[in-house]
Parts: sequence; structure tokens; C-alpha cells
Amino acid sequence: MTITLEELRRNPALLKLDLYCKGIRLTDSCHEEKGGRKIMRTRAGLGSGLELVLPHNLWTNVPVVEPFANESPYNLRHSEKRGFVVYHGDEAVTEVKLSPQPSWYERETTSGRKMTRIGSLQGTYLGVYPATVCGFWTEEVKVNCRFCSVGLNLGVDDAENKSVQDVLETVLAARKESGITYVDFNTGHYEGETYLDILEPYIRAVKETTGLLIGIQTPPHSDLKRYDWLRGLGVNRVSFCFEIFDPERFEEVCPGKARTYGLERYLEATEYCARVFDVANGEIIAGLESPESSMKAIDWLTERGSIPTVCVFRPLLGTDLENEPPPKTEEMIPVFRHLYEACMKHGLPIGIAPNVHVSLVMLPEEGRFLSSKRYRWAGVKNVTRRTAFRSAFKVGQSLLYRSPPVDKVPEIIAEVMEKCGNYPANPSATAGGNGASGVGSGSGGNGALAVASTASGQTKS
Repeated sequence: MTITLEELRRNPALLKLDLYCKGIRLTDSCHEEKGGRKIMRTRAGLGSGLELVLPHNLWTNVPVVEPFANESPYNLRHSEKRGFVVYHGDEAVTEVKLSPQPSWYERETTSGRKMTRIGSLQGTYLGVYPATVCGFWTEEVKVNCRFCSVGLNLGVDDAENKSVQDVLETVLAARKESGITYVDFNTGHYEGETYLDILEPYIRAVKETTGLLIGIQTPPHSDLKRYDWLRGLGVNRVSFCFEIFDPERFEEVCPGKARTYGLERYLEATEYCARVFDVANGEIIAGLESPESSMKAIDWLTERGSIPTVCVFRPLLGTDLENEPPPKTEEMIPVFRHLYEACMKHGLPIGIAPNVHVSLVMLPEEGRFLSSKRYRWAGVKNVTRRTAFRSAFKVGQSLLYRSPPVDKVPEIIAEVMEKCGNYPANPSATAGGNGASGVGSGSGGNGALAVASTASGQTKS
């Protein structure tokens, strides 16, 4: 299969996928200060590229620093007349925009920490890794996932041990100036399964103060009732990054996860949370196993009401797999076509949340550009869901949540901390509610549906 220039020009999803697999070179015309976001290595590292906005408002993060990008047929050029243009060789493909650099990126929290070291935009949502580095990186013999760079990034562009006040101040700035609607928290592995306890004060502070949509990515907890409790706190999305569906390949690439949790525990938690949160995410990395295995994972997830998040493998600098080649676009097309078709076949709610554009992955709804199939009634249902939820969220935000002045934040944090650490003996007694205050919270019911297809990096939890 040969991808033609005309196909790339008319199909933004195909272009997005091809850029993931091949990267892009920056010409001299792009090296001056012309706006856009700084290239940063945060969290698991998938956001290490150049953030662009393609036609049809498809956001993407394109590899530029990895060696394979130096061989890319794509190059980015800038001129005063056309702005930024993606070229394939010497042929223009399309005009693009740089993702806007928000003014709060240059500001500091009251503790003196730069806000970009607390959280960063990945597309249009805010990603935060609040805790210390994943424990798999700190063992005497490291057992971290072989594709992951989180142990290389924390302390560089991403600060360790972010305080609740630092995070809340950053969220408030991003909400006011960037219009974020969704905050994604994740952690790695910690002994004693403390990851949900670590996230609790951040979740409470952000949810009770802003009512924004909240998602988390952590390893699967052995006490599944903890997820009922999380829903009671107002969490909208829970995601489990099992990365690879093939059991043998899972053990090879994710030795710490295989030893400590096992693939079955990830799958069990994903299936459970698909019932608790209406929809949960299972996250995989296409290109680290066969396309057939990735499509089996998509089928397993969608049959259980879970929306798959599918990353494209990126061989990140400094990782164990840095010398591996990226996958071929031709092998990825069937995977992402199947992702869209499986979600629509099972009537799953995709593309519901307001102002959530994801640069790190191809979203299921973006896969429609790769499919010739049309799903009339499922499409109508999603439009109805989207209209109703976005209207309710907008009204709730305007009526129920006003940004407090910065000098009130310590008082808010003190109130939040008094509530933390009291996980009930019978967590199901607190579950099933809407979390924080009605439609403005965006929690429960369709709130979970709304953010089911977002992601926060080359998966890491």
C-alpha cells in the first residue's frame, strides 16, 4: 500500500498517523521565535514533540527530537505569507497552526515554582503527575516499562512532589486563560498501593473548587470498591494502561507490571470500572505488538463498554527501546480504523466532552476519516449526548463555580485536607452520587462518558 500525496492532503487523520510514525524535520525558517509551545519531556515522555493543529482541528504532537525524525520525508516551513506549512519533500501538504503557548506557562505559583513544572497542556487538557517517580524505576534492578521515560523526566521539565496548592493554582490559571475543561492526574507504582491516597487531596481540591472533569491513571488497586469511592469524589474517568494485550509480550516489555499486578488484574479493573463509571479506558500502545493483537484488545474493551485509548509507539530517547523503529503507517491504519468502527458498533460515547482535543493519540472519533462505514443512528445518539452534556457543563460552570482569589487558596486547601484520609470501611455507601455539586461537577453519568477517550501520554501507569 502506497500513501499518496493527495490522500495526505484530504485526510487529516491519515496525516496525523503518518506524522506519528515518521516525525518531522524543522527547517531553518522555523527556528526563530514564532510562537507555539516549548518542546518538553514530561510524564512518560510521549509529549516530547512539536504540538501542531492539523486541518479539521485535529491536534497532534509530532516527533522531532528522536533520531528517526531526522530521516522523515516531512519538513515544516514558515513564511510570512502562508505561515506554517507541512511539506513532504518539496511538495506542500497542508497549512498548519502551532498549538498556542498560554501566558500562564511563564508564571510561577506562590511557592515560586514555574507552572509548567506543575502541569502542562497536552492538546487542550491539563496533565499533572503529582507524585514521585514510579517505583519500578527505583528498584536496585529496574523493572520499569521499557518504552517509558518518566524516570528520566521528573525533575527536568516536570517537577517532583507537587503540592496541592501548586496544582490548584496552576489549574485555576489554565481554566481561566486556556479554557480547560478536563484535568488528568496519573501516578506510577508505589509500594502499599498508595497511589489513590496520594491523588485524593488533588482530586478534592480541583473538583470542589472548579467542578472540572477529572480523570486518573494509576495501576489497578486490589480493592475494587475504591473505585466506587472515587466516583463519589467526582472522578469522571479512570484509565488503566496495560499497554500490550499479548501476555508474553506484556511480560517482556512491562516486567514490573507483570510481576506486581499481572495483565489479568488490569483487565479485571478495567471491566469493573466500565460498570462503575459507565465507561472506563484501557490503554494500549500500537506498534509494540502485532496489529492483530492490538485489534483483539480493542474488541475485548469495546465489548465490555470500555473505550480504548491507543497510542502509537514512539522510541523515546534514553529508554530501553530508543533504538527500535517506529511502526509503519500502513500497519497502523487498520488498527485505528477498527478503533472507530468498534466504538460505533457498540454504541460507545466518543467525542462528548467540551474542548477536549488530544495531541498524544488518535482519538476514536478521528478514525472516521479512515473508515468508509457510516453509523447513522450511533452518530445521532452521540450528537444528542454531546449537545446535552456540553450545555449542562457550561451552565454548571457559569452558575456554580467561580475562581477564588489566589490568597484564598490556602484556606481551601486546609478544608480539603481535613476531609482526606478517611476512606470509608464501606466505600459503596458513598458511591453512586454526582460527586461535587450537580451538573457543574460533570461527574457521574454522562460526565464519565464525556472524557472516555482522552489520554495523557505514552501510557505509564
